[in-house]
Amino acid sequence: MSNSAKSDRPEPFEKNLARLDAIVHELEDTDLPLEKALVLYEEGMKLSESCHKQLNEAEGRVEILTKKAGGKVAAEPFADDETE
Repeated sequence: MSNSAKSDRPEPFEKNLARLDAIVHELEDTDLPLEKALVLYEEGMKLSESCHKQLNEAEGRVEILTKKAGGKVAAEPFADDETE
């Protein structure tokens, strides 16, 4: 059975973001034992780093469609004005 790559793996960004949100809510619990809080904090930092990396990769793939001479539409890389 052949499935597309998208259906073979879940959307990691959304899943990681939802888990990160759940961790924040857990850490807001003042009765949370210190050891569990540290484990959750470490997991949250890893998830945050992963989400940040995914966003940076997505930004690099953003393309602007421009109409070329002759009416053809072509994709061009997104230019980040802040890096200049």
